Amino acid sequence: MNRRTLIKMLGTGLLLPGLPSLADDAKRRIILLELAGANDGLNTVVPWRNDNYYKLRPGLALNNRQRIDLNDEFALHAALKPLMPLWEAGELAILHGLGYPKPNRSHFSSIALWETGGDGNRAGDKGWITHDLEHTCARQQLDACGISLDGRMGIFTNADGNWLSMRSAGQFARSALPANSAAATSDNPLMQLLANRTQALERSLTRIANKIDAGTSVANRSGNKLSRQTDLAASLINTGVDVPVLKLSLGGFDTHENQFNRHQRLLRNLGKSIHALRRQLIKSGEWNNTVLVTYSEFGRTAAENSNGGTDHGSVAAHFVMGGQVNGGLYGQAPAIPADADTDMVHTMDYRAMYNALLKQWLQTESSQFEKWSDARLDTLV
Repeated sequence: MNRRTLIKMLGTGLLLPGLPSLADDAKRRIILLELAGANDGLNTVVPWRNDNYYKLRPGLALNNRQRIDLNDEFALHAALKPLMPLWEAGELAILHGLGYPKPNRSHFSSIALWETGGDGNRAGDKGWITHDLEHTCARQQLDACGISLDGRMGIFTNADGNWLSMRSAGQFARSALPANSAAATSDNPLMQLLANRTQALERSLTRIANKIDAGTSVANRSGNKLSRQTDLAASLINTGVDVPVLKLSLGGFDTHENQFNRHQRLLRNLGKSIHALRRQLIKSGEWNNTVLVTYSEFGRTAAENSNGGTDHGSVAAHFVMGGQVNGGLYGQAPAIPADADTDMVHTMDYRAMYNALLKQWLQTESSQFEKWSDARLDTLV
């Protein structure tokens, strides 16, 4: 194995381990969508009958023209109107009050907790979805275990498995390694391990590139960063790339100032991109095989600040969407305090959502999050 090939591999952002697989009949996938910067849960899923919501947010609270009522307590921000067909079809689940004990308000530390399944004391040492998924691997060879479409690999931290990063189908095809790039044998065990993993990566890249070349990709729309990622996700799925986890992100949610217009714009992008992805996957017959999940490092404060924004908080509601999701409101919304200096307290540990997704949807043999199992999510998917 020569130095140039190794540098090229590392430069693509690809991780090198072998190729585990799911059961023969597995077609299910998860799309993980990070709302980077910490999304404001209260102006996403709006507690419109709560007096403290209006008291603490005199400038940010949404009126009846700026929201879409779901029932007599909660509403969606009006910018999320493209998600209403999912709600009406029973394909959108809203999980109230997700968080963890002893909240950490550092962006870096808290997203590490969410992506590795940790709590306020420490992060885990692997991506939360990698640990149990790799133990489900059995007979069928996957093209990859997971692909990050935003270039960020924290959620795929793992010593095993074939976890890849790509920004475009063309870039990914160009990343394919030359044939026989890794030496077949070596007297050095470490070099032999690296050679074996390089060959596995080479085979994976070649299979994916061939499927992209042979299939019909979704034309990239001129739009925001998320729409380009969702178009790419639809292209990979519709061209038959066999991968159980795709990771996307939309940034900009750290709205310390001038939140009203910024948040509205972000949620509009979110809603339109998800709506388009759903339409593309319904057309190809893949929507029923897909669950899309949002997550964010933490929520935002119940009270607005003096700059027309909100600061780092502790909890937020998140979405689980898909053709086989049992839509509706899950859990209990956190109590909104009467004063600006009191935090909201999480009402559901976010790892309960992870456990439900692993056990119910991906049907893993085990889940490291069993202890956080929550009966309120027993019918989620």
